[in-house]
Amino acid sequence: METFLNRYRSLTVLLLVIFAQLVLLAVQVKNDQDVRMIRIWTVTAVTPAARVVEWLRGGSIGIVRDYILLHDTHDQNRRLQSELDRLKLENIFLKNELNTADRAKALGVFQEHTPSKTLAANVIGTGAGANAKVVFVDRGSVSGVQRGMAVVTPDGIVGKVTAAYPTASEVLLITDSDFAAGVISQKNQVRGTLKGQGSPVCKVDYVPIGEKVAVGDWFYTSGDDRIFPRGFPVGIVKSVRDAQPFQEVYLEPSGLQRGLEDVLILTEGVHQAIPDQPVATQPVYIAPPLPAADQAAVQPTAGTEADKLRAQYKAIGDAQKHTFGEGPPGTKPPDFTKMGSPASPPPSVPGGPASAAPAPPQPQSAAPASPSVKPTPVKPPPPELPGAEHQHAE
Repeated sequence: METFLNRYRSLTVLLLVIFAQLVLLAVQVKNDQDVRMIRIWTVTAVTPAARVVEWLRGGSIGIVRDYILLHDTHDQNRRLQSELDRLKLENIFLKNELNTADRAKALGVFQEHTPSKTLAANVIGTGAGANAKVVFVDRGSVSGVQRGMAVVTPDGIVGKVTAAYPTASEVLLITDSDFAAGVISQKNQVRGTLKGQGSPVCKVDYVPIGEKVAVGDWFYTSGDDRIFPRGFPVGIVKSVRDAQPFQEVYLEPSGLQRGLEDVLILTEGVHQAIPDQPVATQPVYIAPPLPAADQAAVQPTAGTEADKLRAQYKAIGDAQKHTFGEGPPGTKPPDFTKMGSPASPPPSVPGGPASAAPAPPQPQSAAPASPSVKPTPVKPPPPELPGAEHQHAE
């Protein structure tokens, strides 16, 4: 390096002088924005280095914040997640408790209104087989359950007890292929035998071709099987097909539509009448009627001329305590000669009651009243016809 400087000493001095001159010029010269050139050159040279330094500083701060200061964030997140899971389970538990209370209330209401003696039970398990249509309930022989007892819900029949253990019982559902029960239709009293198909739909067998069974008909237990008392709902018909020698009637069981959680075991069945109307699936609210005074106040006043004339005739009959359409032959009709009231005379309606009845003569007391004189509704009515004037005022 020293040899290079000694060899090019003159050139080096020249370059140093030129650089010094440029620096002096940069200190003195300003651009159009009144900024010295030396400042512009300095900022331009320092900016890349400052940018690299700032990037290194921001990265180091992020590392410190994410990996050193928040080293327990994972533990806190796991703790919050476990708390959220616990709250979700608690919410599900409370909802199940509410549903259980509602079902228990429904079962209690049904037990109060049915004449049969029942025993409430909870479903605790299902059959082990894939095609098994059996469930287990938490009531057994210790509670008085016997084999062959019927199992129902407020919506319909569910099945029958096939085995009674000391603390539990096995219930064969009506959808099992081994199940059978006597049923009768509500509309035409058509009898048949309910059989399970291993599917959600059951079949009513032994229904002759000539019997009338339509889609939408309800079937009830007939009591012929000596298991289910007469009058319990079974289901609604979904399809009917003609076949030989019996019709193919398929229905959807009503007792299994809402699932099985709480059931009733009939310890003493009592036959009951089959209702005339089908079970209402959606109750309809009907508001109470208006009081008599309010009904009179909201009577419509608008109508045809014939309606107004009819109302005047009825008012005269009510004032004379006469009921139209009643009374033996020869009963004295109302005195329609009193139609001439201070009110305007009724208009004649072609084809109405005025044209059918002869025109009554005008009494002398009504002479001052003429079509050109229009009384006001506040004018006191004549003594002989208070009811007619009141009707006209309304």
